[in-house]
Amino acid sequence: MKASMQAIRQHRYGQRDVLQLENSPIPEIAADDVLIKVYAAGVNPVDWKIREGYLQSMLAYEMPLTLGWDVAGEIVALGEQVTGWQIGDAVYSRPDIARNGAYAEFVAIRASEIAKKPQSLDWQQAAAVPLAALTAWQAIFQIGQLQAGEKVLIHAGAGGVGLFAIQLAKWRGAEVYTTTSGKNAGLVSSHGADHIIDYTQANFADLRDLDLVFDTMGGDILAQSWQTLKAGGRLVSICDQPDEATAQKHQVSANFCFVQPNAAQLSEIAALLDAGHIKVVIDSVFPLAGAALAHERSESGRARGKIVLQVI
Repeated sequence: MKASMQAIRQHRYGQRDVLQLENSPIPEIAADDVLIKVYAAGVNPVDWKIREGYLQSMLAYEMPLTLGWDVAGEIVALGEQVTGWQIGDAVYSRPDIARNGAYAEFVAIRASEIAKKPQSLDWQQAAAVPLAALTAWQAIFQIGQLQAGEKVLIHAGAGGVGLFAIQLAKWRGAEVYTTTSGKNAGLVSSHGADHIIDYTQANFADLRDLDLVFDTMGGDILAQSWQTLKAGGRLVSICDQPDEATAQKHQVSANFCFVQPNAAQLSEIAALLDAGHIKVVIDSVFPLAGAALAHERSESGRARGKIVLQVI
């Protein structure tokens, strides 16, 4: 194996111009790691938030830093304590966000954080799944405890997380409400949304008696969501820590969700993908050298589905 690789690295926090394509040492693996040859990497809002330094209080990185915590690829080396995997296995993962990521030709990941790549997906599609699908799964199932027959409002349904959340909620048997622009109404409807609130024409805050709100926006959207819940309802946000006093005032429970690696959940998601219960929507694909342009697309807030870097 060659000693160096191509990687997108940043040597300081800042705007998109800090992202540089460089030669970098191939990562060394620990005893419980696998080395993945990266075929494709997903791009997510957390990437550019970290790039700009927004999460320094939560995550302290050493520079240079490689972003990217959504990956599909092939195992090319095994740590000495790793069992159950073989060189050549096709896998996907949302790895530990505290480590260097997958905007690179190779990435080291704990074996406990990988799952077999869905057989029905190509590399780009597979790389688009882990972070967004795990976020949706953990928010609406693990924390939100969504049940069949319940009413759930999913904000920003046409985004990467939103589209997975709509499909998972529909698969669970829930009645799905979502916010989006009129031009994306067909997209969210075709993926399972029962009720579409075009935010340019209507106000979601007029809804009432919902069981669960999944907030992917924060700020004013979160503030206006409380009143849509019935007493005993639940709110889960991936943007802001909901205020406990406000939750008590509305007689609801509220939680913040920051997605965690989970190989078992990825395996369940892979089975749903291969059975056709959920589908992947790709907004755009960029070459590795185009990471800055991929960030520009993500920062626009206009992506329909997921943004992917094609590495190989």
